[in-house]
Order: sequence, then structure tokens, then C-alpha cells
Amino acid sequence: MYDHIVVPTDGSDASAAAVDHGVSIAEPHGATVHFLHVVDVGTEMSAPGTVAPELAETLEREADDVLDAAAAQAEETGVTYERTVLEGTPHEAIAEYSADRAADLIVMGASGRSGITDRLLGSSTDRVIRSAETSVLVARP
Repeated sequence: MYDHIVVPTDGSDASAAAVDHGVSIAEPHGATVHFLHVVDVGTEMSAPGTVAPELAETLEREADDVLDAAAAQAEETGVTYERTVLEGTPHEAIAEYSADRAADLIVMGASGRSGITDRLLGSSTDRVIRSAETSVLVARP
């Protein structure tokens, strides 16, 4: 039933719950978990087409740390995984990545670290639910 499960993660408690669920679902099905971290570089943080080198390094380190933690959990249970860092608008990148991989399921946290803007406009999870063609499981911490 499940061959490819996409688990976007940002290091928040909610995304840690998503990692737990994604790995738990993948294990009995022999599915591959695709851990995905989307770097949302807002307009105030970048010049057209470029990011300050210091900011880019910080974001890259953060992405590696988040994906390292998810990968360690998959390795503990023997689950096959891939890890990917993308840059863009999170809900668009998640939906596109899932479609490109013919994912069977997206497992996301109920809320992440995005703050007040998402509370006003709708969370990335809400947007993925509305835009992705893949089934979405919402995990709560």
C-alpha cells in the first residue's frame, strides 16, 4: 500500500511527531521515507536570486541537523530513506516533490516553526492538504 512516504521536517516538535509516524508506517510496508526540508528564503532575507553567504551557511547547517535526526531514527528501525533539501515556498515544494516521486502518503506535523504569518494566511500543512494530490496524514506532538 505504501512505497514512498514524504515527511517534511523543520525540526519542530510537530515535525518530530511526523517523523515518528512516517517511520512507523514505512517499517511494516518496506516503504522508503523521503525526508524533506524546505528552506523558505523570504524576500527580506535575500537579494534577487542570491542569499547572503552567512545566512546560506546557517540554513544549510540547520537543514543538515534536522535531516540527520530524522535519518538516525530511520536507521534505528532499518527503514530505507532519502534526504533532500529544497529552497522555495514550503507547501509548493512539498506538493511538487511528492508528485514527482509518486508518493503514496505525505506525513506532516500539525504546525511547524513558521510563526504568525502562517497563522494569518494558513499553515504550510493546511496549504499542502489543499494543494497536494497525495493523501496527507497530520501528526500531532
